[in-house]
Amino acid sequence: MPTYPFVTVDVFTDRRFGGNPLAVFPDARGLSDGDMQALAAEFNLSETTFVLPPEDPANTARVRIFNRTAEMPFAGHPNVGTGFVLAEGGRDRDGALLFEEIAGLVEVRVDRNAAGEPAGATIAAPQPLSLGPEMPVELLAGCVGIGAADVATASHRPVVASVGNSFVVAEVAPGALSRAAPDTARFRRAAAEFTALGPDRLPLYLYAREPDAGGLRARMFSPLSGTVEDAATGSAATPLAALLLSLSGEAEGRWDVAQGVEMGRPSLLRAAAKRGPDGIRATVGGGCVPVLRGEALV
Repeated sequence: MPTYPFVTVDVFTDRRFGGNPLAVFPDARGLSDGDMQALAAEFNLSETTFVLPPEDPANTARVRIFNRTAEMPFAGHPNVGTGFVLAEGGRDRDGALLFEEIAGLVEVRVDRNAAGEPAGATIAAPQPLSLGPEMPVELLAGCVGIGAADVATASHRPVVASVGNSFVVAEVAPGALSRAAPDTARFRRAAAEFTALGPDRLPLYLYAREPDAGGLRARMFSPLSGTVEDAATGSAATPLAALLLSLSGEAEGRWDVAQGVEMGRPSLLRAAAKRGPDGIRATVGGGCVPVLRGEALV
C-alpha cells in the first residue's frame, strides 16, 4: 500500500495550537483527484495542500489546495504554510518560491528568524483586486445572527471582493463581531438568493476596526463548505487590504489583522496592499510552527 508523508503546521502564529492548522503533502505524485479530496476530508481541516512538480521548471511547484468538500483556486494560509514547509526542506531559491495554482502564480517569500531558519512566509496574491455585487445588509446580518444596524456601511456596503478567491467582505461594529454566530439554514437560504459566488457557496468575512489596538479584528464563516469558522483567512485578509486601500487616496497601506480569537486559536495576519499598473495588489504574511509529521496510507 503506497504511503505519502505529510506535515501539519499552525499558520499565522508563533506558538503551537494557535493560528490555523494546515496539512501539507510535500510530494503528492501518484495521488488522484479523488485521493486528494478524500485526504482533505479525512484531515477535516479548513484546507490541505498537495505539492506536485511544476508545469514550468522555472517555477517551484504546482500546489493544489482542497477544503473539506472541493478544490480551491487560491488560499492564504495554505500558501504561507506550504512555503514554510518547502523552505524547511531546502526547496526555496534564495528565500523565494513560485507556486502554480488555478488562480495564477503565487509568489512566496520565506521569512527567517535571527538564526536564519524559516519562521514563516509572506505571499503575494495572484490577481489584482476585483469587486463584485453588493450583498443586502439584512441578508448578511441574518446569516450571522446580528442586526442590520450592526453592519457598518459608511465606508462600503457588504461586497464581493477577490484577489484570487472571492468573499463577501463586510465591516461590523466591534461588539457585533464578538456576538456573530453562523446559522447554517440561513446561509443556505441566503446562498439561494445571493448567487454571486455560485451555488452552495457563501463565505462571509466580517471585520471590525480597533483604533486603540492599531489594527483590525476579523472572523470568517463558511459553513456551506464545511468551515463553520476559520481561524485565519489570508485569502480574505488580502482583498480586505486591497479594498481598504481602494477607499483611500494612499499609494499603499499595511494592516495587522487579528483573527481566531473567539475560537481560542489567536492568529495574526500582516496584510498589505499597493497600487500598481494593473490595479491594487495585496500580500499577507505571518509565522508558522510545525506540529505533526506522519504518513498517510492510500
